[in-house]
Amino acid sequence: MVSSSAQTALGEFLRARRAQLDHTDLGLPLGIGRRRAPGLRREEMAALAGISIDYYIRLEQGKETNPSVSVLRGLARALCLDAEGTEHLFALADRASGRSARPATGPSVRPGIRQLLEKLRPCPAYVRSRTNDILASNPEGLALLAGIDEWPAERRNTTRYVFLHPAARTLYPDWTEAAAATVTQLREAVGADPDDPNLTALVEELTEASPEFVALWKRHEVRRRRTDRKTFCHPVAGEITFLYESLEIEPGGQRLAIYQTPPGNPAHDAVHLLALTVKKSYM
Repeated sequence: MVSSSAQTALGEFLRARRAQLDHTDLGLPLGIGRRRAPGLRREEMAALAGISIDYYIRLEQGKETNPSVSVLRGLARALCLDAEGTEHLFALADRASGRSARPATGPSVRPGIRQLLEKLRPCPAYVRSRTNDILASNPEGLALLAGIDEWPAERRNTTRYVFLHPAARTLYPDWTEAAAATVTQLREAVGADPDDPNLTALVEELTEASPEFVALWKRHEVRRRRTDRKTFCHPVAGEITFLYESLEIEPGGQRLAIYQTPPGNPAHDAVHLLALTVKKSYM
């Protein structure tokens, strides 16, 4: 049986964090009437999280104790939570519902793999989870996916990027083919665990945001991509064609993606130009 304190702790957390947000910092209008309390209004929080105002009120009142993964991720984004705050939000929701704890973020990447990412420079490389969350990357790996570094680390997902980041429409010369390929790859990758909550959350998010994703997902097409040739029209480095390799490095689905170019090829010079654009900060 779930204790009443566990049921109310989630609502208390939401109210406290909502009160710490300033609507002007989030680009929200002043709204109608005088604000009687600091922070965002409930209707503003609900809108930012992508849920109804009635549902959000029930969460704060402790009357709704079983929010889905997609709802929790929406709340985390709306509250501007960092990784630790997001993990705490998930833990409170698990306690409120009586579930066993579930991870809010992807699995960790071994130190040796992180070192390998550095050794692969200037070749772009990153590690993805089974559901295409980017778990670690070298600087060129992030720079290749133009604009993805604008998103917080927990939102960096290659499938989400293809469908929801505006830069992806011009980065891929044939965006339609790239979109179909990432969906067929996602179908194949999650075949071993179709009930993965991270997959459920991603599919729910993209279903709401992208009719193109919905049409491709309904096809149930599967393609295993271990190697391929991929062309990018990068806004700084120009057109680059890579030899792409995807290597499984963990039984749980972690995969290392490496983009290589042959020495002496014009694309090889473009990669060095890409390397000059990277930031010095790491994931």
